[in-house]
Amino acid sequence: MTQEPLPLTRIPRAGLPARALVVGDPARAEAVAARLDGAEEVSHHREYRLFTGTWRGLPIAVASHGVGAPGAILLFQELAEAGVRTLIRLGTAGAIRPGLADGDLVIAEAAVRDDGVTGQLLPPEYPAVATPEAVLALQQAARAAGVRHHRGIVWTRAAFQPGLIPLPAYGKAGVAAIEMELSALLVTASLRGLIAGGVLVLDGANADDLVDEEATGGYNPHREVVADGIGSAATVALEALRILVADEG
Repeated sequence: MTQEPLPLTRIPRAGLPARALVVGDPARAEAVAARLDGAEEVSHHREYRLFTGTWRGLPIAVASHGVGAPGAILLFQELAEAGVRTLIRLGTAGAIRPGLADGDLVIAEAAVRDDGVTGQLLPPEYPAVATPEAVLALQQAARAAGVRHHRGIVWTRAAFQPGLIPLPAYGKAGVAAIEMELSALLVTASLRGLIAGGVLVLDGANADDLVDEEATGGYNPHREVVADGIGSAATVALEALRILVADEG
């Protein structure tokens, strides 16, 4: 009898590769999967779209988790239940620290847990940290690809649009960029003994003193420089998964 898929994402309960690349946009999952040999769509339910294939002989899953940590953590948890042991998030982010350019990659070492969900699971003192081996693998892959990249802490924030509450001065503390899902992945990985990391493509500047509205025309993540960065980041993330396997040997 065929097993029922997992209840929230409708991904298979078993039979997935042990390594996965996760993205927000279902269309981006399809685009990344197109780089794989033998790519096949396995499931698609709500924002959760899953593909499998191979990258240079390595079986890999590519899955989308939608926007925001509360929904994304459901995918991370169910991928873990399905047997995935290594996850790399490929996403976009806004620069906070000066000196970061659109299209650059940020390799996350850790994340500020302002995600709207992990605070309901664990005390705020619990850290969201990337697996060191994943950070080093992403850096090695970025260097090999000749891609401009940076390492640092990122801020995972639940709200996309600014509100009335003053924003913390994370830029002055050296935080590199802001995004919406990574801390949920890193906390899930720590709790379940998984390997996890993240590589983010800068698609604009989010700190008030970095934004030149007249010059940029405002926030626009659909520019060629961002698309090129996403393409580079996909290669870096896939290669990092392969490097992690090689390091295991």
